[in-house]
Amino acid sequence: MTPWQPDPPPDPGPRRLDESLDRLARGIGGPSATALGGVFTRWAEVVGEQVAAHATPLSLASGKLVVSVDHPTWATELRYLQSVVLGRLDEAVGQGVVRSLEVRVRPR
Repeated sequence: MTPWQPDPPPDPGPRRLDESLDRLARGIGGPSATALGGVFTRWAEVVGEQVAAHATPLSLASGKLVVSVDHPTWATELRYLQSVVLGRLDEAVGQGVVRSLEVRVRPR
């Protein structure tokens, strides 16, 4: 029988930044860093090039995506398309990452 020895201290070693950010985001109840990044990097794919030319995602917190548009007409259009956009975001970045849109018109 071998004598008892304490376990060595945990040494996770270097971790990938996205893994660390995902762990941090999960710890505070947020979406993964990959999902969060996907909202911004896949925006044009989700809404189409024409809408993306006039609408820019600004922030995502507690499931609410804040989007800035350059004209009130685009705000109306995006609000009208909200359920379609939310469905496409669910497919692109994961179910429930974005649960609502807040559309703001940029000052001229």
